[in-house]
This record gives sequence, C-alpha cells and structure tokens, in this order.
Amino acid sequence: MHTRALGRTGIQVSAYALGTMMFGPYGNPDHDECVRMVHRALDAGITLIDTADVYGDGESERVVGKALRGRRDDVVLATKGNGPMGPGPNQRGNSRRWIVQAVEGSLRRLGVDHLDLYQVHHPEPDTDIEETLGALTDLLRAGKIRAIGHSNLPPSDIVEAQWVSERRGLARFRTEQPHYSILNRGIEREILPVCERYGLGVLVWSPLSMGLLSGRLRKGGAEQPSAGRLRWARKHMTDERKLDVVEALVPLAEQAGLSLPHLALAFVTSHPTVTSAILGPRTGGQLDDLLAGAETVLDDDLLDRIDEIVPPGTDVGPVDVAYVPPSLRQPRLRRRAAALR
Repeated sequence: MHTRALGRTGIQVSAYALGTMMFGPYGNPDHDECVRMVHRALDAGITLIDTADVYGDGESERVVGKALRGRRDDVVLATKGNGPMGPGPNQRGNSRRWIVQAVEGSLRRLGVDHLDLYQVHHPEPDTDIEETLGALTDLLRAGKIRAIGHSNLPPSDIVEAQWVSERRGLARFRTEQPHYSILNRGIEREILPVCERYGLGVLVWSPLSMGLLSGRLRKGGAEQPSAGRLRWARKHMTDERKLDVVEALVPLAEQAGLSLPHLALAFVTSHPTVTSAILGPRTGGQLDDLLAGAETVLDDDLLDRIDEIVPPGTDVGPVDVAYVPPSLRQPRLRRRAAALR
C-alpha cells in the first residue's frame, strides 16, 4: 500500500482509507466481523481509518475503538462531528457548545485520549466559522485532537475558513473530504484546485459512487441495491443516466483487464490532489476484493477514454446524500417575500 502526505500536516497516510459508515445498523451489525475487517485492513497496509459520531448513533465509533485496542499507534484515526446525536436542538451542529461535547463523546466511544484528525462533517451557514474554528483551536491546544479538517465544503467556504484562520490567529483546516467518483467529477472544477492552493489533504468519500461502480448493479440486472444503500441514496441508485454510464464503463474495464471497482478506485487516486480514497465495505469479502486492486495504475490512454465517457469537471447526476446549500433546498431563500414585491 503506497503512502502519501496528508496535506502539509507532516502525517503520512495510505492511498486507501477504511471508511466505517457501514459498521453497525446501516450495514453490518456483526461487530466481530467488523473488527476483523479493521484488522484485515491494517494488515494490508491501510493506516487511515475514517468514521463519524453519527454513523449508527455512535455504534461505528464503538466498533472501531474495540478493533484498535492494542493497535492504536498503527492508525491515523479520523472522525467527524456535526450530525444529530440526540433530540435536542443543541445536540448537533458546529457551535462551540456542541463541538466540545461531540469531541469528548467520540473520544469516549473510541476509547482513545486523542484524535489524529477531527473533521466538521457538514457546513452550517447559521454558525459563524470563527465560532467553530475557535473551539477547534482550543481542542488542538488541549491535545484532544492533532489536526482539523472539513467535509463537503463549497469552495467559497474553504477560502473563507482559511481567511478567518489567518486574520484571527486561529488553527486552520488541513483537510477536505468531498465526494468524488467517475460519475461525479464536479470537484475537479474548483474544490480540488482550491485544496491544492491551500495545501489541504483530500480524502474522497464514496469513490464507488454509493455502490453504482461496484459492477453488481446493471441495467436490467436481477440484483437490487441493498436496503441500507437505498436508505441513503434511493434516487442516486436508480438514476438511469448513471446506469447508462456504468454500462459504458464495464467493457472499458474488461478491455483493460480490470474489474470495474478497481478501475474506479484507480481513477480517483490518479488525481494528484487526492490523498486517499475512502473504502466503504460492508463485508470482509467486499474489503478483500477492493484491497486486491491497491496496486492498479491507469495509463493516459485509459484515463482519456474515461474522460470521453464522463468529461472532466462534470457530474452525471446528483448524489442524494451530498451537501446541498440551504438556498437550493429552501425556496423561501430564493424568493422575495410577497409583501416586498
């Protein structure tokens, strides 16, 4: 497993990371198998494990913590916070009040005394970024976390966060975690260039596009998306445009002597700004299949042919679970009030 620099943190991480969203009720409720998957990943050379407090209401973090007993020093441990962890309005978000509680909760569930990377899971336009960075800076100084990052931030927010850090003397974000796959290349337009400009490490989630690039789901095929996948991405998994692209990619991979998942993973890790591709296996067999392609490198001819199918910087269609700014989700934010017309 090749290693790469995590931005300018000085930390080295593997080109593949193990994502654990599927550990627990949304994917694999068998804790023992999930623990074995963590050990298998570490034995194969993966050094970065990514989780989040909201995955299974903390269950994923507890499983990861169990798996890392005796192996903590082998791992760059990353988690995320922002999502709802209780019924109260202040049991979520990016406020100082919640971030401090969220970090303590993650440390407790993981059974560790510090986090190597703590990431803000989603933007929150109603919370001042200075409030968020101030809390994270204090947690860094207290030794609770070693580096900070964000996930799903629009490019303008990435720039603003860097500006606020510089002007206010606060710690700055060191990583971004966006969605990136052959089917969704929109981040090539602005997000990846902005990350490169500021020296951010880039950890891409769902390089198999929530399972569409697994090769198991085909137009007219008998296999259907799992209930867990459909729970998260119903429209995405049944998008005819995306399924058409999959049909075009399958013979391309076969001609190159590759499986479709290996082609998809090698594609995202071929981008010079991408640090690691986060794998999201549900079973040990899926993990083994993905790890078998760790040495795959795509030549320029093959990358050119992928560009012909999905042009650079374009998305075939949206991903249900991707971040959408409030102004696009709420019509009232786009329309002048009737009384003002």
